[in-house]
Amino acid sequence: MRREMERIWGRMTGVHHPANPSVGEWLPSVELSKTKDSFINKAELHSLKDNDIEVTFSGDILTIKGEKKQEKKEDKKKEHYHYSETYYGSFQRSFRLPASVKSEDIDAHFDRGVLKITIPKTEEAKDKEIKINVK
Repeated sequence: MRREMERIWGRMTGVHHPANPSVGEWLPSVELSKTKDSFINKAELHSLKDNDIEVTFSGDILTIKGEKKQEKKEDKKKEHYHYSETYYGSFQRSFRLPASVKSEDIDAHFDRGVLKITIPKTEEAKDKEIKINVK
């Protein structure tokens, strides 16, 4: 029941939860943060190559897609696994961002298994400090 509620919440908010090993799902872990000038999304995609990853931004949704491929069958025939926590297959993570971003300036950088996406804010979206006089 809890897992179903997480899926419903994910569809409504655009925020999805990580893998549930009991059902064989695989979703990369992510961190979402912000600075004064941008939003930052980091995804752990260890053992993937940059050509295994696709990043898109449409409307106000940032999407990361990819596929973690399994070894070739002839290599696996030589090994007999007793236990494995490794997940393979396609994944997709989507995140709703404020509409006030500079979509044409989004930058994605993949290094040492971590995808870092920097999404610049528009001037209107940047946090501004306003001093209020107390009377």
